[in-house]
Amino acid sequence: MLGMVFTEFIEMVESRFSPELADSVIAAAALPHGGAYTAVGYYPHAEMLALLAALSERSGIAVADLVCAFGEHLLGRFVAAYPQMFSARANLFDFLASIDGEIHREVRKLYPAAQLPRFTVLARSAQQLMLAYESPRGMEALALGLMRGAARHYREAVQISQAPAEFEGRAIVRFQIDRQP
Repeated sequence: MLGMVFTEFIEMVESRFSPELADSVIAAAALPHGGAYTAVGYYPHAEMLALLAALSERSGIAVADLVCAFGEHLLGRFVAAYPQMFSARANLFDFLASIDGEIHREVRKLYPAAQLPRFTVLARSAQQLMLAYESPRGMEALALGLMRGAARHYREAVQISQAPAEFEGRAIVRFQIDRQP
């Protein structure tokens, strides 16, 4: 995983909980390099899982809820760092539909070794968007948090549901995003 994801996670723990808890989580995760991450480095996904488990144990918050909250935090950081990615899209559906074809293409220019999830538009209407999410890491809670953060950024009221499904013979998570009145 990209080091930027790790550095942002530690920042979220420090700001939402405390720097002391962040230190405790890093120590408890028993990471091979002591939790010293750089934004441009690449680190094993297992290290993120260890950090999440340690934070869950110390905070009493379920791992999936922490991952979702992290996704919302991360979206806010993306808006601040890459405002042009968001201003170039008129609304939430336009933004979400552009992830694979445009946004991830730009991410790969910056981070060529990045292993990004795949998002495929399954169906789209004015009121509903259905996306296929594929990732060997199974971080659909992060995708959900990012979508919630994007909805808040675009000031759109939506209901998001997810379910395991199959697409072209592959296991996916299907996200359904419905605009609310």
